[in-house]
Amino acid sequence: MMDIKSDEFLWVEKYRPQKVQDAILPKHLEQTFLQFVESGEIPNLLLCGGAGIGKTTVAKALCEQMGYDWIILNGSSEGDIDTLRTKIVNFASTVSFSGKGKVVIYDEADYLTAVTQPALRNFIEEFSKNCRFIFTCNYENKIIPALHSRCSVIKFNIPKDERPQLAGSFFNRIQQILDAENIQYDKGSVASVVEKHFPDFRRTLNELQKISISGAINKETIGNTGDVAIKTVIDFCKNKDFQKMRKWVADTIHTTDAQDVYRTVYDTMNEHIQAPSIPLVVLKIADYQYKNVHVADQEVNMVAFFTEVMVDCEFK
Repeated sequence: MMDIKSDEFLWVEKYRPQKVQDAILPKHLEQTFLQFVESGEIPNLLLCGGAGIGKTTVAKALCEQMGYDWIILNGSSEGDIDTLRTKIVNFASTVSFSGKGKVVIYDEADYLTAVTQPALRNFIEEFSKNCRFIFTCNYENKIIPALHSRCSVIKFNIPKDERPQLAGSFFNRIQQILDAENIQYDKGSVASVVEKHFPDFRRTLNELQKISISGAINKETIGNTGDVAIKTVIDFCKNKDFQKMRKWVADTIHTTDAQDVYRTVYDTMNEHIQAPSIPLVVLKIADYQYKNVHVADQEVNMVAFFTEVMVDCEFK
């Protein structure tokens, strides 16, 4: 069982694995990272994959397990050139207390600008004797080729035949967490949340912690979280009622993950949209899902999506 940080409130931090062996990973990824542990050396790494799947957890676990000094920076909030000149240079240019070397973990590196990424390339070479870099990203194509070539690229993909086993392992881990937190729960209800969000471990755990505030996790409390009422907003689009559509988005965006909205539109579009418009809706969903990760205002982005649906699509 993983070490527990009793002073943490968020379950995702309190129960974050401290060793690679404790992380829930496909076999090929676990073997790769354990080889690093056995060798005692961490190379420069680029970890790619979807949100909440364990990239940052593994990066931290490697450093902790191998005794490296490390810092973590976030590309979305600490991606400016001044951060490189202060935090990274000050950290990477000093001697490690452990004697094992140092690691800079750059989380969400796909948010780094076209100015900072080339600068990082130079730092990787300048501090190669004392410091390694681990970058995590959701979108590999947002990382420049120069960083690709200086890192070992590891993709957090889950083979289809391993998905049931990993989902089962995660379900068992969640039961251990719920038992440790003295939360009453119905196994079937917990399993439904796991199935809905797998393989986003972080999202699943956050959802369960939120539901647990009601005192228990069961069909009633999960039901109270509600599914996205897509038919309502689609009717607004069908009737060309922009003001009601805009209000629906404003009310929904603060309680529902935007990606869930786009996914629900995708899952239910055959019920609401005429067949000739279906391919167009798919293209719009793909476009706005991608934009959702990078835009400054997700509400404006979603209103734009439904506006295009309103104008361009034929409804049943």
